Amino acid sequence: MYYPDELIEEVRTRNDIVDVISGYVRIQKKGSSYFGLCPFHSEKSPSFSVSPDKQMYYCFGCGAGGNIFTFLMSYENYTFQEAVTELAKRAGVTLPEAEYSEETRKRDSMRTKLLEINKEAAKYYYYLLRTPKGAAGYKYLSGRNLSEETMKQFGLGFANVSNSELISYLKSKGYEDKLIVEAGLAAFDEKRGMHDKFWNRVMFPIQDINHRVIGFGGRVMGDGKPKYLNSPETMIFDKSRNLYGLNFARTSRKNNIILCEGYMDVIAMHQAGFNQAVASLGTAFTVGQANLLRRYTQEVLLAYDSDGAGVSAALRAISILKETGLRGRVINMEPAKDPDEFIKTNGAEAFMERIDKAENSFFFELRILEKDYDLSDPDSKTRFYREIAKKLCGFEEEVERNNYMEAVAEKYRIGLENLRKLTASYAANTGFVKPVERPKPTVIKKNEPQENIKKSQKLLLTWLTDEPGLYQKIKKFIKVEDFTEELYRKVAGKLFTDLDEGNYSPASIISMFQDEEEQREAASLFNTKLQEVTTDAEREKAFNDIVYAVKKNSFEYYSARTGTDMDALNQVISGKKALEELSKTHISLH
Repeated sequence: MYYPDELIEEVRTRNDIVDVISGYVRIQKKGSSYFGLCPFHSEKSPSFSVSPDKQMYYCFGCGAGGNIFTFLMSYENYTFQEAVTELAKRAGVTLPEAEYSEETRKRDSMRTKLLEINKEAAKYYYYLLRTPKGAAGYKYLSGRNLSEETMKQFGLGFANVSNSELISYLKSKGYEDKLIVEAGLAAFDEKRGMHDKFWNRVMFPIQDINHRVIGFGGRVMGDGKPKYLNSPETMIFDKSRNLYGLNFARTSRKNNIILCEGYMDVIAMHQAGFNQAVASLGTAFTVGQANLLRRYTQEVLLAYDSDGAGVSAALRAISILKETGLRGRVINMEPAKDPDEFIKTNGAEAFMERIDKAENSFFFELRILEKDYDLSDPDSKTRFYREIAKKLCGFEEEVERNNYMEAVAEKYRIGLENLRKLTASYAANTGFVKPVERPKPTVIKKNEPQENIKKSQKLLLTWLTDEPGLYQKIKKFIKVEDFTEELYRKVAGKLFTDLDEGNYSPASIISMFQDEEEQREAASLFNTKLQEVTTDAEREKAFNDIVYAVKKNSFEYYSARTGTDMDALNQVISGKKALEELSKTHISLH
């Protein structure tokens, strides 16, 4: 699907970002912008800003930012095309059907049909649970202390003992056999012919973050196998990229998300007030699910079963959380088996205490590892310490590694220097951690770190969008090519063209990118904070320093490439002249 740039811009300009976002987030005007609590991370002080002038939002806490399309992509998990479609409807803009390719039309039509049939199946299961046919299921759920309100919230239902009732119902609604099978609601074999996928089971509708039913989980009544059965993967259902309960947990406004093993754990925790609970869908926790969680939190609490299988699953999950940059802690369930049992036995207040005392994931790993060693035996104790050293090598950042070394040394009564030597020895022998390179005192770094180079370019773009009149004062010195990051260069190219024409809009520049991460990065270019300056003279000096830094970094960038690139040589020649002139020029902000 493709929409012309002019049409996308029309959709954007006919949806005021303040009006749209205020429907999701409570924002209040402060100065020229609006501020509120960020919907993408937990915070107590508002750092989420919405600028009516730029038609952009930006969070100075977590860095989330973009235009109105980006917001819907992030908040509602829409694709760029879905965000355009939704906002077009809101503004009364008609989108041309002709822009769809035949392949895209078929794919989107199938997705829509699968969502429709799953919704219809969920309604049927929900209805059946509350009839005499669903008595066994209702008795089971009530016996698990679930209230009617909770059952309704999660849309719980029942699949009858008969293995063809759902098929008959869906056919009566006009759905064909092929689509029913495609949705994973029925199967076909020579012995039984066409038959329901789920029967004699309590049904748990699985919803995406937009509350759309994408699949089902079913818990068998009695001793049938398997105990839990999930929908097969379909065009709309990918187990590895969805989490049960995330449609509710993502708006919980807690500073963490609790990861459980099963549907009942999630439901019991939500009923007890812990509405940040989610669970993987009958499979081991995946990197895709961790990346999904990272959009809503920085800390994940593991509330896995306390048995051996639960411990193993927790250890695997800890590894994945580390890989994706999330902090992990482990909630101690003992002596209960799982969160559902713990809350029933001890109550919500006791569970809150366990959350507050959740164990650092690294020390949880060491505690489990310690069980394999006899610390009263010197040899076994030494091997345990070597394993600790091995794990400490997993911290690439020196400060973090040192902090953990100090904590481990204190907890396990190992001399800190001995532990440091043991870790260094292990790292040197295995190559796990490269020795930290420290510059000699006599050596002075000639080049700015890459992050400082990028920041000066971001600061300049932010300043120009805040005060576009300054562009005419610097255009003789600063060119598009001076922005050495590819995305920055694209943004600068569009911005400079628009400023030359006397008509610019940061929000429209973001629409050049359809990838959400690129939109977020582009938004940061217009929202980079300058260090606090109090006087006009200080502001003026800061601006001149930034302009000079951008040009100087550009000159050094192209100088390093003159051997193989004639364009780079031209940039160096013109850059040198501009630098010389800049060093003698003072640019006024007035």
